[in-house]
Amino acid sequence: MTGYAGDRTTGFASPASDAIEGPIDLSEVLDLRRPSRYPVRVRGLTFASRGILDGDILIADTSGQKASGKLVIASVAGQPLLAELRADKGRWWLISGNDSSQPIRVDPVQDVDIWACVTGVVRENP
Repeated sequence: MTGYAGDRTTGFASPASDAIEGPIDLSEVLDLRRPSRYPVRVRGLTFASRGILDGDILIADTSGQKASGKLVIASVAGQPLLAELRADKGRWWLISGNDSSQPIRVDPVQDVDIWACVTGVVRENP
């Protein structure tokens, strides 16, 4: 019986071998070189229904365009808050993933402002 020699294989080459990529640079994929992009770690499960879990890393873009339905990182009385942004009758509202919380009106005068839009999510395996 002879041993396996990789240089003397027979048969067809795998058609999938053409699809193999090189290493993936997450900094490039997530465009983290832009000065307006920041990684932010999530604590809590408020948005688990949207696939955001405790410990996930959100990619926040401070130059992102506001749009109803987007997740944003806001500042409410100086405290960071992950919320869904909604437009209603010309006003912006922050909606918590927790159904028992009341919507918060975005109003810089009341110290409620949007800091960044969430553009991506990264999850590490424990």
